[in-house]
Amino acid sequence: MNWNQIISTTRLGQEELVTNDNKHSRTQFQRDYDRIIFSSPFRRMQNKTQVFPLPGSVFVHNRLTHSLEVASVGRSLGTMFVEQAERENQLPENPLFQEIGSVVSAACLAHDMGNPPFGHSGEDAIAQFFKKSNEPRLRAELSEAEWRDFTQFDGNANAFRLLSHQFNGRREGGFALTYTTLASIVKYPFESMLTEKPKFGFFQSEKVIYERIANELGLLQLSENPSKYTRHPLVFLVEAADDICYQLMDLEDAHKLKIHSFDQTRSLLMKFFDPQTEQKQIVRMNETLGLVSDPNEQIAYLRASVIGKLVKQCVDVFWEKQEEILSGSSQKPLIDQVHSTSLAAMKEIKKVSIRDIYNDRSVVEIEISGYQIIGTLLEVFVEAILNPKEGFSRKIIQLMPDQYGGNHESTYEKVQSVVDFVSGMTDLYALDLYRKIKGINIPGV
Repeated sequence: MNWNQIISTTRLGQEELVTNDNKHSRTQFQRDYDRIIFSSPFRRMQNKTQVFPLPGSVFVHNRLTHSLEVASVGRSLGTMFVEQAERENQLPENPLFQEIGSVVSAACLAHDMGNPPFGHSGEDAIAQFFKKSNEPRLRAELSEAEWRDFTQFDGNANAFRLLSHQFNGRREGGFALTYTTLASIVKYPFESMLTEKPKFGFFQSEKVIYERIANELGLLQLSENPSKYTRHPLVFLVEAADDICYQLMDLEDAHKLKIHSFDQTRSLLMKFFDPQTEQKQIVRMNETLGLVSDPNEQIAYLRASVIGKLVKQCVDVFWEKQEEILSGSSQKPLIDQVHSTSLAAMKEIKKVSIRDIYNDRSVVEIEISGYQIIGTLLEVFVEAILNPKEGFSRKIIQLMPDQYGGNHESTYEKVQSVVDFVSGMTDLYALDLYRKIKGINIPGV
């Protein structure tokens, strides 16, 4: 792979259109960012759980705020990498190389758009529904690859579908994003058939689209399987931004919710700084902390300091491993290759988060609710879409927006339209629709 080919302004669905940035005050990748941020699916993320239940008296992160923060960190990662290339006098011929910060930022903004409601449990709830389904037509009328798309449902693949699929009444190419931005979102560039884990990059319905993008950008095919590609290099920066944000912001949320004490949270963040080699910086940080009396503000300052440190270290790793990444020989996340002090601190946060945060009662409760609500909605709508002539089915199908309609001929397409509908719901809409279908809190009754 080379930088002159993998950064392209070709747009999905508009391949024959010649782009001319002289006609726009925004670059092509800035336009990608704007298309995403002004879209309805992006706005809906404000009511999708990140980890903790949506706001009560304390405002915690949702999918939207998380994505905005990841985009901010991603822009810094991309921009600093370009600046490093300038300092080393190693800028490629491709002038679009200067736009890496904008590409990474746009991809970060969209990376979670395919995630269903109710946090990470939403993905598993969809997969478990199909694994446990007693509907004979599902297994009989789906190919093995199509079946695995549902039983290993993955929000990453769903994000690529959301951005690239032509939904009913919409234009070809979905969001019509650039090939480079779309490729930078796909963390797992292979189909569900090629992995035993629920992590893959595209459904069967978008396989041809991804292969077209990959071939156009010169992404390498792995020798063991021609349908398995190496990552687009900028995926590593998108992944690093996500890794940095979700670990540190979950920790900050846990402090605000009093799951972790101030002393515990401060201690975890201070472990990123070596008392021997970074003594002067630690002294400056303690002086700044002495000027602030608000515990939440103190933790926010420390968190920002850690993010700055990790961003620099991830850029250093990306620069050092650049040739290995371009050759496809390195697939290891950047965050796993940072300085030993930072790596040890990140591992400690992960350990504590699994023990105290992700198993907190409030998190478990919303996950249980998500399983019940998503499972019920899928059961009702899949039954209706497969038996559309029945009276109740006709009523249920009327609840689905027109964009999920159209002439769906195969069982795969029909079921996928339901999954599109359910996975795109907000937490509150899913709960409200669940209650109505169950006859709970019926308006006017």
